[in-house]
This record gives sequence, C-alpha cells and structure tokens, in this order.
Amino acid sequence: MYDMQGVIFCEQRSIATKFGFIEMPIKQLLAADMAAVDQVIRTWLHSEVMLINQVGAYIINSGGKRLRPALVVLSANAFGYQGRHHHDLAAVVEFIHTATLLHDDVVDESALRRGRETANALFGNSASVLVGDFLYSRAFQMMVEVGEMRVMQTLADATNTIAEGEVLQLLNCHDADVDAANYMRVIHCKTAKLFEAAMRLGAILGKASGADEDAAARYGMHLGTAFQLIDDVLDYSADEAQTGKHLGDDLAEGKPTLPLIYAMQHGTPEQAAIVRGAIEQGDVEKFADVLEIIHATGALDFTRQQAMREAESACAAIVSLADSACKQPLLELAHFAATRNF
Repeated sequence: MYDMQGVIFCEQRSIATKFGFIEMPIKQLLAADMAAVDQVIRTWLHSEVMLINQVGAYIINSGGKRLRPALVVLSANAFGYQGRHHHDLAAVVEFIHTATLLHDDVVDESALRRGRETANALFGNSASVLVGDFLYSRAFQMMVEVGEMRVMQTLADATNTIAEGEVLQLLNCHDADVDAANYMRVIHCKTAKLFEAAMRLGAILGKASGADEDAAARYGMHLGTAFQLIDDVLDYSADEAQTGKHLGDDLAEGKPTLPLIYAMQHGTPEQAAIVRGAIEQGDVEKFADVLEIIHATGALDFTRQQAMREAESACAAIVSLADSACKQPLLELAHFAATRNF
C-alpha cells in the first residue's frame, strides 16, 4: 500500500487486467455504463460506406483499455450526473482517441498495435487517414447533439491542443537536443490533454463548481502524464506479448523520450554519444547498447519515479472532492497508471 497525504492507494492487483483495464470491484461499478458506451459507439460508428465500417470497427474493437471514456463516466458519476449524455461524451472521447491512433500509426509507419496489425498496415495509409477524419467529424456531430457549449469548447480546445502536440512530436523526432521540459510539453499536449478533457466533461455534466471542475481536470492531466511516462518505460522494459508492440519502436522512430534524455544527461560522454547517435539515426541495431546504458544510468527508475509523482499529484488534485463511489476508483487508477506493466 502507498500512503500519500492521507490517501491510501490499493495494491495494483485490485485494479487491472480485463474489461480493458479494470477488474473487480471497478468492473462492477462501471459495467452497465461501459456497456451503454459501447452501444453508443456501435450506433454512431455506422456508415453507408463499407470501408468506414470495416476500418472503424477494426480499430475500435482492437483491445484498447477504454481508459479515457471510463474517466468521463467516473467523473460524471462522481458529481452526481443523472442523465445519459456521459455515455455519448465517453463515446466521443473514444472516437477522438481512435482517430489520433489511426493518424499516429500512419505518421510513425507503425505495423503493430496491441498485438495486431495496425489499420494502415491492413487497409493502407489513405484509408486510415480518411477514416480517422470520419471519426473526428463524427465526434463533433455527437457533441453538437449534447447541446452544451462548454462541452463543445472543451473538446474543440482539446483536439486542437492534441494536433499541436502531434506536430511538436514530429519536430522532435531525431533531435537528440530535446530536453525534459520540451518533452513534457509534448506529453501534456499529445496525451494528457484528452485525459484532462475527459474528466472536465464529466464535471461539466455534473454541474460541478468551477473549483471542482478545475480539480477534476488537473487530476486528468496528471493521470495522463503518468500514463505516458510509463509507456516510455515499457518501450524499453515490457513483455512484448503483453504490450502488443515491439520493444525499441520509439528508438526506431527517433523519439527522444524521457529515459533517453535522462540517460544522455547522466551517462558518460561515450554513453551519451551512443544514445545521441541512435536517436538521430533511428538506429535499432544499437538498441541493445542503448538498453544497457538506460539500465546503467537508472533512467527507467527515474522515469517511474516521475510517473509516481504525477500519480500523487493526480490524487492530491481530487482529495478535497466529496466522497463518492467513484472517488476511490479514481485514486486507484492513478496508482495503476504509474505502476502498470502493460
């Protein structure tokens, strides 16, 4: 157990494996809501264009954690929302996330995601980009149906920030001079922003106070940051069968993630030169050397520590919120994000 400012984290085994990321008792808590979300997804995913149905269904049903839509549900329930729009907005968030995955895999030239062929590998780059565009536009049709200007503002701002993050990441590729602050900016834009938006949406639906809405959003931002930092760790330490991606994919794409940045800063000049060259060249043949340097400098442990700090900040953000059936699961999810191995 982990004690943080009076908050007790449950052990990781209470959290995660199936139903995306959740196990008992969180699975029971969310089962009906997530089934309703899946029904909304199936309804709005339909198109008269068969290829859209095929690509959309393939990526939506590819075994994702459904963490972002679950946050919408948890947040809305935590603030006492009684309607059904949280299911619609949870589906919107999943569509936006899925669209980013489709576009990401094209940009990164990825061939594997979650242990399956990527949509671009199976259907081609053009189909992936265009179906991603369909999902984005469908998401905006759905949010208009909700009819809440604050909802539309939150999601419009989030999608714009995510796009900026994608471009920043592209600019950073093969640049070994990217520092930690620059990389964290990418994380906050590209990954954490949608977590933040998911939590804010639930608070908006629940008519939370401005202070509570901001607290929920801060929780989401820190949670998303912790989640991405552990993704960085897993690219150099995970079981490929569990993650469904090849170790070293980030290195092959020339992405200067936090473990690499730390290793360059704390290794010997010779070690820093090896890591620098691997980033600049996307040299996966140097993966074994880079991995040895990462372990020798303690870069993975450092990154895990940073993820745990983000998880602590997430919990601190909502510690003053009223107790509810959803508050403890949110605290547990923060611990899961910082300690997961898949």
